[in-house]
Amino acid sequence: MAWFDLSSKILETILALLFFWFLLQSERKIWFWSGFFIALLWFWWIMVSFKHYQMLWAIPLGLLFISLGYGGIFWLIAWLDEKISRHATVLANAPYIKALGLWGLSYLHPLSFDWFKPELLFVHTYIGVQKWQLAMVLIAIVLSQYRKNILFLLLILFAYSPSHTTVTYQETNSSITLANTMTTVEDKWNPKLIASHITEVFEIIDRAISKQKQIVVLPESVFPFFLNNEPKVLAALMQRSKQITIIIGALYLDEKRIHRNATYIIKDATYTLANKVLLVPFGESNPLPEWAGRWVNKVFFDGAVDYIASAKPTDFTINKTTYRNAICYEACSETLYEGEPEQMIVTSNNGWFIPSVEPTLQRLLLEFYNRKYGTTIYHSVNMSPSYTIRKKSPQ
Repeated sequence: MAWFDLSSKILETILALLFFWFLLQSERKIWFWSGFFIALLWFWWIMVSFKHYQMLWAIPLGLLFISLGYGGIFWLIAWLDEKISRHATVLANAPYIKALGLWGLSYLHPLSFDWFKPELLFVHTYIGVQKWQLAMVLIAIVLSQYRKNILFLLLILFAYSPSHTTVTYQETNSSITLANTMTTVEDKWNPKLIASHITEVFEIIDRAISKQKQIVVLPESVFPFFLNNEPKVLAALMQRSKQITIIIGALYLDEKRIHRNATYIIKDATYTLANKVLLVPFGESNPLPEWAGRWVNKVFFDGAVDYIASAKPTDFTINKTTYRNAICYEACSETLYEGEPEQMIVTSNNGWFIPSVEPTLQRLLLEFYNRKYGTTIYHSVNMSPSYTIRKKSPQ
């Protein structure tokens, strides 16, 4: 429903509960195909990026690999349930292994990718998104099916959560401008268009200054070059930072020739860096062993050099407010929410995955973390709308 910008808490609550109900009582074959199509529909957007490398042949192969992988995982969970429950003396034939498998799926991070979370189905429902709330739902369904008594479903009431998120696409914060750019991947990396990109960035900053904003946030890698190696551009940003704090995504190259995907926080004619912590598998860092990674980068990614990640997230303070920095992919991972930051500024470049469901899934994950940790999220995006996510009280 989120893809169509539709939302009904009652309907989505019922549909989520029905999904878990029917899946838990299904056989191995159904589990395999459920995992297969869940992965296909949830993650097909990953393959869209291959078109930018002129590798259209890899799209169906990648889709098949991911879908078969999750199909196999779901099949294994159902197989273990059948084998163990058949010989159990307690709760014989109760689908508790299936329930335990569903509960634990969000801890499975293939190639460090952790965007699959069954509890994400509860983001726009009356049920909470904490792990214990998912466990309560699964326990209620297992007991109802095992004892053949739907009164056990009343246990789901303990998972009720009145707090929800609100997503705002207009500027409601009087002090922050969240820039939104619409630059395709091909245009962004076209050297003939760099001058126009620079002009657009400064026009956005100047408009924010004219509106007397305190902060302007621009998307990830809005400059397709190492900003610290461009003294004229950096000097112009420094000059404007005397009037407004500029948070901008660009590449950084240090003295050891190490490449980093960074956020530059430019204030009062000085800048600090917030480097990315979690790198995109294959897109920014190859998760394979070093020898295999070099071969893959050479054959498939034109010999691209892997970025280097920072050891921990960066927090920075502007006008007595502390923000956690997050760059695109990492904002949708649990690691960035350690310590439960109150405010987070996220910059993204969704151009690699347009058109697809990726911006919708990304937003749902950010709403998920907002509900889970209460973090207010300011998100500046290229190639899809920018927005703010806040927690709201029940109506």
